[in-house]
Amino acid sequence: MKIFFSAGEPSGDIHAAALIETIKKLAPDTEFVGFGGPKMEQAGCRLITDMTQFAFMWLSQVIKQYFHFRKLFREAKKVLHSEMIDLVVLVDYPGFNWHIAKAAKDIGIPVVYFMPPQVWAWAQHRVKKLRNRTDLVLCSMLFEWKWFKKHGCKTVYIGHPFFEEIRKKQSDPEFLESFYEQHGKGPVLTILTGSRNQEVEANLNDILSAVKRVQYELPNVQPVFAAFNELHASMIRRRLTERKMSIPVFVGKTTELIRAADCCIAVSGSVSLELLACNKPSVIYFRVGRFGLFLQRFFRRTRHITLVNMLGVNQLYGQSVFFSDSTRIIPREPNEAERNLMLFPEFLTSSNRSSRVADWIINYLSQPKEQAEQKQRLEMLLHRVDVIESPLELAAKTLLASV
Repeated sequence: MKIFFSAGEPSGDIHAAALIETIKKLAPDTEFVGFGGPKMEQAGCRLITDMTQFAFMWLSQVIKQYFHFRKLFREAKKVLHSEMIDLVVLVDYPGFNWHIAKAAKDIGIPVVYFMPPQVWAWAQHRVKKLRNRTDLVLCSMLFEWKWFKKHGCKTVYIGHPFFEEIRKKQSDPEFLESFYEQHGKGPVLTILTGSRNQEVEANLNDILSAVKRVQYELPNVQPVFAAFNELHASMIRRRLTERKMSIPVFVGKTTELIRAADCCIAVSGSVSLELLACNKPSVIYFRVGRFGLFLQRFFRRTRHITLVNMLGVNQLYGQSVFFSDSTRIIPREPNEAERNLMLFPEFLTSSNRSSRVADWIINYLSQPKEQAEQKQRLEMLLHRVDVIESPLELAAKTLLASV
């Protein structure tokens, strides 16, 4: 059997690689080909190209690469037509993957979406494409599964593989021992700036301003950067030099630095699930342009932008993660009462909100009772959402049964 995979972002590369490894255990003779990144290649997938270098955030960036994406799509069609592909598995990355799905369906190849795009959160009309161009959607969250089912998609709830992947991650004890010897004299504040270049560029200055104020108020705090790659590390170090700040920057040590942290600042993304799994009080920050902030008020349908906050609202408070259908324009920003209910205070903003981020971090680090209460809420949520023992095995068995 031969399976074509298409993943376009670093997080998708990680999830797809884990699924490939699981499928190989159940069906060792399976071959894998497609788009992805280094993790998938290590897992045994023959890559057409490394798509993680094209993990763009905004339409303008995609338009700039239009002709390159057309070339990649032609290469994908050639593989779909010339090789005996039994199944296509898509991982998020909706813009490009919609075309892959249609090309596969047109020649009768079954299409499964593993880790589907969050069409329930943004521009919900896209569910029609998902319904028409896929044969099965594997859902990682219960509210997501219910929403897709309500909208006519054939779907299976498998649980979130991120928790299984986190359980399997091994920390580097030698690194942690060395880190504590050099930097562990006070509370550790781990900073996670995202996996895309644009995320680092857009958020770094505000995050540094927040950290600077935290250091002023709490001089014993030890901030540390967990950079996604060497390029990001260079960007961070350059900005630190410009601002005359001295903060250690590490690459490839995200798991260790999250586990070492007393609390974290993170750019919005799937890393919030790892912060939940490790029970780390955190603040989520995501700066966008004014037009992007204005536009999302018409297309975003969820009350929060952070997955952990969506799960918290749903699992702890019994509320819907969605605004009602009558809400056509979402409120500009949560008020403080609403933000107090968030497990991770979040800031989606077009202006500098670093002072509010600093307030939350200072509160967590200077008020042990507040930090303990927050960790207790995170623990309660984790027990409620991490209910499926082996999401990857369930996903693999479901995929293999669909062929």
